[in-house]
Amino acid sequence: MTQEKSDCLFCRIVSGEIPASIIYRNDHVIAFRDITPVTPQHVLIIPLKHIASLNDLAPEDEAIAGHILLAAGVVAEMIGIRQSGYRLVFNTGKEALQSVFHIHGHLIGGQQMGWPPFPGLSTQH
Repeated sequence: MTQEKSDCLFCRIVSGEIPASIIYRNDHVIAFRDITPVTPQHVLIIPLKHIASLNDLAPEDEAIAGHILLAAGVVAEMIGIRQSGYRLVFNTGKEALQSVFHIHGHLIGGQQMGWPPFPGLSTQH
């Protein structure tokens, strides 16, 4: 199931080559704590298959995208933020600050959040 790319940090975490604080794993996704959290609860949810960004999703990856979204609710429950609320954020491309080119959703919560999330940006979403 896993397609690794040897120079990908997240593929190396999936393979166990690099340690991570893993919270959840199934046959499609893995979730682990972000090493530089921006909220009290900050977990990355990634597919086991290497896909560089949302722009690289193919029709055959539809189920993988669904598994990421389903995992968000499971992980939110596990870390105690399902009821209070959370965000699932995907950065796609350099201008969106994607730094690891392997699809990953940032599950963030554990504190009151505002909108817009970044000062100076429009309130349209």
